[in-house]
Amino acid sequence: MAVSDVVSATTSATTNKYDIGEQMCPYRLVLEHVTSRWGVLVLIELLERPYRFSELRRAIGRVSEKMLTQTLQTLERDGLIHRDAQPVIPPRVDYSLTDLGREAAEQVRGLALWTKDRMGDVQKARDAYDARKSGAQRGS
Repeated sequence: MAVSDVVSATTSATTNKYDIGEQMCPYRLVLEHVTSRWGVLVLIELLERPYRFSELRRAIGRVSEKMLTQTLQTLERDGLIHRDAQPVIPPRVDYSLTDLGREAAEQVRGLALWTKDRMGDVQKARDAYDARKSGAQRGS
């Protein structure tokens, strides 16, 4: 279940701590937007320069037009992305980071760089875990 799934108050019997937590702590939803699969990539890419939609889609790769549109709208609503629609033919729309977005993007980029730098250690941990699991399954 995604952190952003909110169960209505009328179903309080089935409400879990994450649903209540989001209602009490709205920062969780913003955190989800910033750290989502496409949110991270959009923010990091826009650190370099403003992009048009199609340029951004190509730079990110493997993102559907619909998903990129939704991600950009969400980040714009949160005040992280600025959408500049210019009244020309054909229409031109540029996306850039706001000051708030730049701050968030720098934080996300730090995590991305840490992940890249530590991938060897993560892979060793995965291999050790998999070896223990397969050894335990053979021993059963």
